[in-house]
Amino acid sequence: MFGIRYFRFQPSEYVLRYKKGNLVAEGAGLVFFCYAPNTAIAVLPISSIDVPFIFEEMTVDFQSVTLQGQLVFRVVNPKETASMLDYTLNLRGKGGYFAEDPKKLPQRMINSVKVLAKKQLASMTLYEAMRAGESLTASIFEELRESEEIARLGLEVMKLSLLDVLANKETTRALEAQAREQILKTADDAVYERRNASIEQERKIKENEYNTEIIVEQKKRQVREAQLEAQQAVQQKQNLLKEEQMLFEVKLEEERKGLVALEADNARVEADTRAYELKTAMQVFEGMDAAVIQSLASVGMQPGKLMALAFQGIAENVEKIGQLNITPDLLREIMGKDSNEKTDGKQTRSR
Repeated sequence: MFGIRYFRFQPSEYVLRYKKGNLVAEGAGLVFFCYAPNTAIAVLPISSIDVPFIFEEMTVDFQSVTLQGQLVFRVVNPKETASMLDYTLNLRGKGGYFAEDPKKLPQRMINSVKVLAKKQLASMTLYEAMRAGESLTASIFEELRESEEIARLGLEVMKLSLLDVLANKETTRALEAQAREQILKTADDAVYERRNASIEQERKIKENEYNTEIIVEQKKRQVREAQLEAQQAVQQKQNLLKEEQMLFEVKLEEERKGLVALEADNARVEADTRAYELKTAMQVFEGMDAAVIQSLASVGMQPGKLMALAFQGIAENVEKIGQLNITPDLLREIMGKDSNEKTDGKQTRSR
């Protein structure tokens, strides 16, 4: 009514109110009445703006890659933004902005991202681009924050996220096939390495077994050497004992030899003594008649032996005897006495 209007803006909206071309009020979330024919209002959103993007670029090896991500920015200097872009509200129509600048701003930010991404990808191969997601994001984000153009627009880049860096379908299938072959090769290499590791472990086990056997044989040899040394020491002790025994036996034999010699000397002396005694005794009988000697020897002799001596004398003088009669009774008596004497002798010996 009469061109007077009431406006109430949100706290996330920064308002610049102009009257007859002069700035009369500014701030976030203003509430006011105004006369529309001589009033101009610029409203800028000061909250963060999320802009998704997806675009294709070319790598240094002429491969097409698709970058998909999201950019977050906000207006930090509304006056500079309003001076560079037209954010004036259409107060005469159905509302909205007079110009298309508010709608074009996200695309301008995306174009800035594309320019920087193209610059980065111009020095990367496809493999490098697909693996350089974080480094590529960090590099583009840093250049966006330092961009003078964005600063002149009164904007601040808050965050940049690259969700994915993709090759086209044909290249992806080729890369998948190559990666699959590489994975299979890696699996084969892992199998070979495992087999080689197993063989190496078996070799080490065998080597340890051989080393153990060598050590055992060395220990056995040391034991045998110790046993031989012990046997040698025992043998030396035995030899010493044998030598001492031999020396003792030699000494004993020498002593026995001396004893035998002494016994021989004693026996010789005894024999000489007996010979001297016999010689002395025989000297007594020198010059005596043999008959006398025989008669002396027959003193105390038994009758049978005396009769035997008598018969011996008869036999010696048989040429002088004319006739000799020996009765059976005499022989029986002699024989009977002899048998009795023999029997008495046996009984005496048995007793």
